[in-house]
Amino acid sequence: MINFIGTKRNLIIFFLLTYTFLYCNPCHGQEKPNIIILLMDDVGYGDLQNYGSPTTKTPNMNRFGNEGIRFTSFEAAPWCVPSRAELMTGRYMARTKFNGNTGAGGHGGLPDTILTLAEGLRRAGYATGMAGKWHLGYDPKKYLPTNRGFDSWLGLPYSNDYKRPYVPTDVPLVMYRDTTVVEYPVDQDSLTLKYTAEAIRFIKKSAKDKEPFFFYLAYNMGHLPLHVAPEFLGKSGAGLRGDVMMALDWSVGQIMETLKKEGLSKNTIVFLGSDNGPWREAPPRMFLKPTEPEGSNWKKHWEMYGVGNSPWDAGSAGPLRGFKHTTYEGGPRVPAMILWPGHIKPGQVSDEMVTNMDIFTTFLKLGGGKLPHYKIDGMDMLPFFTGAQQHSSRNEFGYFINSCQGIRLGEWKLRITTGVGGDIELFNMQYDPQELYNQAKDHPEIVKRLEKEMKRLAKDVGTDLPVAAGAEW
Repeated sequence: MINFIGTKRNLIIFFLLTYTFLYCNPCHGQEKPNIIILLMDDVGYGDLQNYGSPTTKTPNMNRFGNEGIRFTSFEAAPWCVPSRAELMTGRYMARTKFNGNTGAGGHGGLPDTILTLAEGLRRAGYATGMAGKWHLGYDPKKYLPTNRGFDSWLGLPYSNDYKRPYVPTDVPLVMYRDTTVVEYPVDQDSLTLKYTAEAIRFIKKSAKDKEPFFFYLAYNMGHLPLHVAPEFLGKSGAGLRGDVMMALDWSVGQIMETLKKEGLSKNTIVFLGSDNGPWREAPPRMFLKPTEPEGSNWKKHWEMYGVGNSPWDAGSAGPLRGFKHTTYEGGPRVPAMILWPGHIKPGQVSDEMVTNMDIFTTFLKLGGGKLPHYKIDGMDMLPFFTGAQQHSSRNEFGYFINSCQGIRLGEWKLRITTGVGGDIELFNMQYDPQELYNQAKDHPEIVKRLEKEMKRLAKDVGTDLPVAAGAEW
């Protein structure tokens, strides 16, 4: 006699398991997705054509945004090292007690007790490669990328300005391949070209080897001093900054074309963003005239644009207030886009809050990696990216410069200005992302609620709070 009840129960279980496998697993029926991060340096919200630049032309980035999601409320730390640390670890940098920029000859670095995205993905079976600016530790025996989960690396250990006359150091600025110096002096004019070629080489090799890969391309441009290859010098019609953006846009196009030619587009998720906003208040040292020729194309460069850089070469935050090293939105809010054909619906523009820490968590989980045992601040955004979830999971973001200087909860942002005459500022991010109208006096109850949450966040992260006039902390 047939047991219809048991058979029916088994069928129900079978269909539930099938549904879970097919619709809840983003990688069903295929190999693990390849993962690429393209990170520009000091590129502001107003530096891209599809973010409103009236002069810069970025057709490849425009197409990238049109074929995926373009974010208008993507947040990162407001300067170099913290932003890169948070992208690679998914944690507010203040948690690691690793603060400040790691400069020429420095011995500090991202603690090896903290898991990096490259380490997590390599453990999950990924080939891992990097080209470009690292800036998370200089010691070749401990902190360089090949010590932190990358199989290979070609690039500079820190910013391209870590040399005289911009920085008072006698430590040479050199290019590494893995842990070996391969170029000195560094031809900065060719950096974007070399990094792009390295990425293409790695992608092609991984395609040939038929193994999933993670590649991190961290451009040195457009950090001052600006440099660009002869192919782009004077070609943008938008000055030296426009030439640099033209070169970066070309690089993005080359990466995407390589994926297409190798048949990898539909199985590769690509994130494009910037570490922080533009360096609009760069110190006078950044505009000094170099004491010797810089780059292989220096003569033509100097004839066309003069010796050294000008203040207008530093970039634009567009309509946003502030710039790099500030907690006004021009510092932490950056252009950012994500693309995954067949999985992420094209043509989306989202004002939902997402952060660079979320990229860590999303990509690690997507690649089958295991999250570490300690607290992670990044959230898994894959359900939001793919449309399985209508809204971002994130409702909170903390603004840190040494101390916790602000917090955003939903549409409201509380910012504490430091120093003599400091004050409390409250802005509505939905209606006033330019931060022109301080509403602290009009909404004391919101200020009080956000003060409480800011105290909680600072305590949780393990950092201090600023002292503002009139604030009882």
